[in-house]
Amino acid sequence: MGSVTVALRAGDPPPHSLALLTALVVHDALRSLGAPQGLVIKWPNDLLVEGAKLAGILLERVDNHVVVGVGINLVSAPDIAGRKTTHLAAVGCPMDRDSVAGAMASHFMEGLADWRGGGWPDAVLARWYAAALPRGTALTLGEGAHAGLTGRFDGLERDGSLALMLADGRRLIVHAGDVSLAT
Repeated sequence: MGSVTVALRAGDPPPHSLALLTALVVHDALRSLGAPQGLVIKWPNDLLVEGAKLAGILLERVDNHVVVGVGINLVSAPDIAGRKTTHLAAVGCPMDRDSVAGAMASHFMEGLADWRGGGWPDAVLARWYAAALPRGTALTLGEGAHAGLTGRFDGLERDGSLALMLADGRRLIVHAGDVSLAT
């Protein structure tokens, strides 16, 4: 879909929290254009409809800037091994690129102002929870020392890290990485 560069300022929240903010921005922009109620955020950077990936976010830090890239499947979806994918037209919500880009720009500017204006973490995380997969959703870690480990989504820490409740009752905190819906 596109990318934007955020120049970091003194006093800004942690740069990695832009992933959570951007997921919320994408969610809100698409919902404002009529995306289905079933659109949900999966930590840290995907949006799903009925368990299928519709959009993704990628952050890259370059010195004092963060490049925020967003990909939204409008009329087609790539095949990704081991993952379901979909696009807006397939879920009955055809949208044109310009409408989505306009909604994204508007929502991003509002979200960034809230993020910088003291909305992180409380206000942003409260809105993120309302748009995210429900607590208790089974997730599998995809990389790192705990790759393949499955647990239940148990919320986020104040820094935006994922909390997983494991079958043995331990609570695992994941600071970075990829998770997928457990099969």
